[in-house]
Amino acid sequence: MARRSAALNDRRIFTYEEAAALLPQARRITAEAVAEVDALPESEEAAAESERIITDWAGAIIELGIDVKGVWLIDFDNGSGYYCWQHPEPSLQYFHGYDEGFSGRVKLQ
Repeated sequence: MARRSAALNDRRIFTYEEAAALLPQARRITAEAVAEVDALPESEEAAAESERIITDWAGAIIELGIDVKGVWLIDFDNGSGYYCWQHPEPSLQYFHGYDEGFSGRVKLQ
């Protein structure tokens, strides 16, 4: 339990401006990974390669302090919930609370 508490204390909290400033880098990393997956031929080997690409993508996003919530879906913790972005959205346009998840996203004003 102590590890979980320490991990929660280490989480990165973003203002909207900080999240919006980091989004272009996250979008670039994501677009490159999507292109790699899309270029794979359909085969048994492609499934394993796709999984490797997605795992590498998730690691790169996590290194930025951003939460990975699904394939090509990321959240920026703002201390009261998340700014939410999913490829290929053009900008950071959505928010949801900690308990609502993706289905509870609301458009930012």
